[in-house]
Amino acid sequence: MSEQIDKTMPAAEFIDESYKGSGKLEGKTILISGGDSGIGRAVALHAAREGANVAIIYHNDSEDAEETRKAIEAEGANALVIQGNVGKSADCDAAIAKVIDMWGELDILVNNAGFQKPFASLTDITDDEWKAHFDVNIHGFFYLTRAALPHLGKGASIINTTSINAFAGNKHLVPYTATKGAITGFTRALALQLAEKDIRVNEVAPGPVITPIQKTFKDYDSDILKNMDEMTPMQRIGQPRELAAAYIYLACKDSSFVTGQTMHVNGGMIING
Repeated sequence: MSEQIDKTMPAAEFIDESYKGSGKLEGKTILISGGDSGIGRAVALHAAREGANVAIIYHNDSEDAEETRKAIEAEGANALVIQGNVGKSADCDAAIAKVIDMWGELDILVNNAGFQKPFASLTDITDDEWKAHFDVNIHGFFYLTRAALPHLGKGASIINTTSINAFAGNKHLVPYTATKGAITGFTRALALQLAEKDIRVNEVAPGPVITPIQKTFKDYDSDILKNMDEMTPMQRIGQPRELAAAYIYLACKDSSFVTGQTMHVNGGMIING
């Protein structure tokens, strides 16, 4: 299954036949924000292949959401597609309620929805643009996790999507980078708070990946998009499917002694921290 994000990039790949499910999430229920495309869709399909009930939240692309639902069901899994804005606490409360109404439980929460817009200068950023980044990228994580927490039991897993930019910085993406740094702080603090309850909280920090969010560079500086593969030592941009296995590991019992950690999946972009 693939999708062309931009003609300067390879088609996005979400899962392939080389990934063999082994029931790692059999009987579990997973909710993924931003699950209609990119990394979120890849995680949804891998979770489905591992036997989970899969719910996704999408903002406004109903066509992508429907394609993802069909792909989840093609894996033989149950699917629930929820439209909502994670930047609104009421939408997050409603999404969790729908999952519980459908399956009566929630075992894994993946906070993945994201928004980015590049700027050449800090002085170009309006109040509303700054706030928009925080509404989706960190407030949404808080709202959704707060709503989910009463339903998460022993052995549950919360997985947050941060970014290499939180650790290496990105001069074009100051608001986005700031929110991704906040996610890392949120992850580590919440992991400490929930450790005694045996609820694990971890994060994945992708490097450059073929996802729709990269389209924001088209009107800003198309050369960034064209040369994105040169950002990694492996000299290529990552595929969504190459991120998904990290989320599955953090979601299942294989990582039962792992919490408060960051998994860097970035094609060799070495960072300190």
